[in-house]
Amino acid sequence: MADIVIIGAGPAGINAAEVLCAKGLKPILIDEGARAGGQGYRRPADDLALDMNRLMGSEAQKYAALHRRFETLLARIDYRPGTLVWAIDGNTLHLLRDGHAEALAFDKLLIASGAMDRIAPLPGWTLPGVFTLGGAQVALKDQGCLIGSRVAFLGSSPLLALAAKQYRDIGAEIAVIADTTPFSAKAAALPALLRAPRTLFRGLWYMGASLRAGTKLLHGVTPIAIEGRNRVEALVLRDDQGRERRFACDAVALGYGLKPETQLADLAGARFAYDPGFRLFLPLIDGMGRARPGLYLAGDGVRIGGADAAEASGALAAHAILSDTGHGQDIEATRDLARQVKRLRDFQRGLARAFAWPKAQIAALPDAVTLCRCENVTVGEVRAAMAKDLGPAEVNRVKAMTRCGMGRCQGRVCGPALQEIVAAGTGGDGAAAGRLRGQAPVKPIALAAAGDPA
Repeated sequence: MADIVIIGAGPAGINAAEVLCAKGLKPILIDEGARAGGQGYRRPADDLALDMNRLMGSEAQKYAALHRRFETLLARIDYRPGTLVWAIDGNTLHLLRDGHAEALAFDKLLIASGAMDRIAPLPGWTLPGVFTLGGAQVALKDQGCLIGSRVAFLGSSPLLALAAKQYRDIGAEIAVIADTTPFSAKAAALPALLRAPRTLFRGLWYMGASLRAGTKLLHGVTPIAIEGRNRVEALVLRDDQGRERRFACDAVALGYGLKPETQLADLAGARFAYDPGFRLFLPLIDGMGRARPGLYLAGDGVRIGGADAAEASGALAAHAILSDTGHGQDIEATRDLARQVKRLRDFQRGLARAFAWPKAQIAALPDAVTLCRCENVTVGEVRAAMAKDLGPAEVNRVKAMTRCGMGRCQGRVCGPALQEIVAAGTGGDGAAAGRLRGQAPVKPIALAAAGDPA
C-alpha cells in the first residue's frame, strides 16, 4: 500500500483525508499547528472562553462542521500535530516535532500548506504595534487577545472589514479602515465577483456593518507613514481627495490580501509560472492538482480561493491520488469539484482587481524605508546595489548582494515587495524580476535538530 502523506490540516487537508479514508486508506496528516483547522478555521485553546460562533458570524456553522468532521477522522488517520516539515529531499520529508528531528518517506505527497498575508512596507511599519492582518486574527482567535485598544486597519483586502468587525465585537475601538484601492475598481470588478454571490454579499454586509457602527471606511487612500516614538501612535494617510489625515491609534493591522505558501512545493519539485493578475509566481498543476508524478497541491497553498475552494480542491487532489493508485473514480463527483474550484478561483481573480496589490505605491517608497526587517535592509540599499556597474537585476542576485530575503522569514514577508522594487528598477515586469527560490530549512530550526538523522 502506498504511503500517502498530507501536509496541512486546514480545510483542504481535512477534505483530502476524508476522501482517502472513504476508500479504506490511512493517510498521514502532518500539521505545524497544535490544533487542526488552518488559519481561517483556527481553533482556540481548549481552556479559552472565546465565543467562536460570534467571531465566525455567518461562517460559524461551517467552522463547527469542519471540526466535527475532523474529530470523526482521528481514528482513521495518522495525525501528527505540532510537526514542522522543514525540508524535502526527493521522496523524504524532514520533520521536527518537540525538538526532535525525523525523516519520513512517502509515495504520494499532498501539500495543503495554506497562505499568509502579503505585505507592502511603508515608513514606520517596523514599529511595535504593527501586525499583519492575519497575525491580528491569530492573536484574537488563538489567545483571545487584542493587538491594541484603538486599532487602525490598513491595506487592500476583503478581510479588513471582517477583522475589524471581529475586533469591534470583542471591545476594541476601530480608528479607521483604510483601503488603498479606489471604490471605482471594486465596482468595475463586480461582474467577476458575482461568480460567488454569497461571498460577495457577505463582504458587503461586513462593510455595511462597519458603516452602521460609525467606523470610518475609506477607499483609494495613499499611506504616508505609521508614526510613533517607541510604538505605534498614529496612522497618517492621504485620502482620495488629496487631503492628509492623521488617525490616532495604538496598533495597526496591515494586509494586502493573501499569497500562497509555496516553499514546500518548490522543494518538492513543482514548477512555477508568473501570474500577472496576482503578480505572483504560482505552482503549475493540472486540473486535479497534480504538480508532478507523486506530488499534489491543494488549497490556498497553490491558488488563493478561500475555504470553500480549499475544501473542494483538497477533495479533488485526493481523487487524483486514488486514480493514480488504481482505485475506482466517481467521474461526475470530480467534475463537480473541478467546476466549483474554477468558479471560486475566478471569483478570487475578481477580488485581486477589487483589492489591488499596490505596485506603484511600493515602487515609489522612500529609500529610508526598511524593506527586509529580518536583515534590516532598506529600499535604498537595494536600489544602490542595482545601480552599480553590472548590478543585479533579478531577485535572487539582489538577495545575494544585499541579504534582503535571507533572514528568518526566508523572504515570505519582503519577497513580493522586493519583486516590485526590482521590476521598477529595471523597467521590467514581475516575471523578469524573478522569484525567490525556496531554501531549506523553510523555517528556523536548531542546528542540533538539523544534524539529527533520527
